[in-house]
Amino acid sequence: MNKTGELLKKYWGYSEFLPHQKEIIESILNGNDTIAIMATGGGKSLCYQLPALHLGGLTLVISPLISLMKDQVDDLNARGIPAAAYNSSMDYRDRTRIDSELKDGSLRLLFISPEKCMQPNFLDSLRGAPIHLIAIDEAHCISEWGHNFRPEYRQLAQLKKTFPAVPLIALTATAIPEVRRDISEQLGLTGAREFIGSFNRKNLQYRIIVKKNPMIFLANYIGQHRNDSGIIYCMSKKETEDIASDLQKRGFKAQAYHAGLSKQVREKVQDAFIRDAIDIVCATVAFGMGIDKPDVRYVIHYDLPKTVESYYQETGRAGRDGQNSECILLYSRGDYTRVRSMLEHDDTVGERNLRLALKKLQDMTEYCETTTCRRKYLLKYFGEDYTEENCASCDNCDHPPDRIDGTEPALMIVGCVKQLPSRFGIELISDVLRGSKSAKIQEYQLGSLPAYGSGKKYSKAQYRTWINELVRQGYLDRAGDKYPVICCTGKSEDLLKGAVKVMLPVPERETVKPAPAVPMASSGGEDTALFLRLKFLRKAIADRNGVPPYVIFPDKSLHEMACFRPGDRESFSTISGVGEYKLEKYGPEFMEEIRKG
Repeated sequence: MNKTGELLKKYWGYSEFLPHQKEIIESILNGNDTIAIMATGGGKSLCYQLPALHLGGLTLVISPLISLMKDQVDDLNARGIPAAAYNSSMDYRDRTRIDSELKDGSLRLLFISPEKCMQPNFLDSLRGAPIHLIAIDEAHCISEWGHNFRPEYRQLAQLKKTFPAVPLIALTATAIPEVRRDISEQLGLTGAREFIGSFNRKNLQYRIIVKKNPMIFLANYIGQHRNDSGIIYCMSKKETEDIASDLQKRGFKAQAYHAGLSKQVREKVQDAFIRDAIDIVCATVAFGMGIDKPDVRYVIHYDLPKTVESYYQETGRAGRDGQNSECILLYSRGDYTRVRSMLEHDDTVGERNLRLALKKLQDMTEYCETTTCRRKYLLKYFGEDYTEENCASCDNCDHPPDRIDGTEPALMIVGCVKQLPSRFGIELISDVLRGSKSAKIQEYQLGSLPAYGSGKKYSKAQYRTWINELVRQGYLDRAGDKYPVICCTGKSEDLLKGAVKVMLPVPERETVKPAPAVPMASSGGEDTALFLRLKFLRKAIADRNGVPPYVIFPDKSLHEMACFRPGDRESFSTISGVGEYKLEKYGPEFMEEIRKG
């Protein structure tokens, strides 16, 4: 085993690297500037933490949030790795201690905000430090093309000028090509090696549920997952408070989180969630980047997200530990109308940005309404090809909609589109087919078309599903951003000539059958009662040490303990996530609990 493998086993308790980790680490150790794009849960932090031990000296880590720094420092210290965070909330004694550790060279990683790092006095103090690596976390904040843009990140280019010989790694979970180029240019990187991991989170199950009696659904679902942590994302501050209050009355440990709360209250809620004092956070998108809790077992979107990017990022907070987790979105067409109206009436959004926002909202709606694999849709959106026919972990693959010979309604729809004097959207096409007497039908004098009233037996919802499916199959196309319209394609003529047969989903699924709950535990043979006892012990030890429970051991380790029941040091050391330091510090108490039977 080489040195990197030895460090991985000694401090992290793992025998194998995750995809791309080894290559990224080797790139850094060879002195290369590096850009790493890895999905949440892909193990980005290890890519600079392990080289910090290998290289010795000091690794400087730029991180945007105090809470994120604290979590990482707690985790590293629990592994026996000397790390500290330098931030504005520290008292004089802590600052003095860190300054002393910097001078004597005992510190391996120092976490710091971009604002603090760019202060001239602090930057000057670093010039004499033995800095061997610089890591910039959440690097998408550098780019105006990305989300969560932070202007102060632009100043970080000074780091490369101050330490030109020190390798720099920029890390983020999502970055389109424009963002990657911007990161490299803004930081002044030369010949940086890029590593782009897969966006496929294999342990996540994606489901869309018709939004009907949503509170009843929430109560039933959470009741089946009482021992699990989850996040419920809502559109408004009031919704977060109303839902949290309702869940509290039903006996669940839930709290609201939104930007309207004081900083102290938000920090208190976040801390309670991370330390397992509460199970559920009902939040707006303000509950975001600083969430480093690995054992979130479900993320539920109570309302429609505005973009696929934000949806992917928010669902990405589930299952960061690699264990099976669920991502559920409660969908109604009414939510689409509500979000669209909000965007159109936002005076701060210019015409260009509005067109882009409406296009992104349409993409999000298509994801909800697609009858094909949701995983395939998400990965295609981010430019990744998914070749599997059935992902076996989304509702459309678990319960594919029945299909019928839809040639007749397809002919009716495409024929209607061809007859229209101009291009129109799905709603108006449906009104024509259903013989509506709406103002627009009369304004454009569409009542005289042969197609008018030819499809009264089908609902607007059915036409919406079918038109979207015909777009997907290429018999129709969609154009325009602000007001998407439907138009014919070359394949339309093949259909109208009777040369093809079209299969369409059985119309109008009023309800979506919930897929079986994803098994949250690991493999068979596990003692569930023992797992819960170990979980209780873990929290007690965590509270005693003032750290989140997952810092002691991740859920995966507890599942293996409950399955294999290690009773001595040798067998306990084979459990995933048990390094030498944790074996010495926590092993005896866990083995004693296991021996109790």
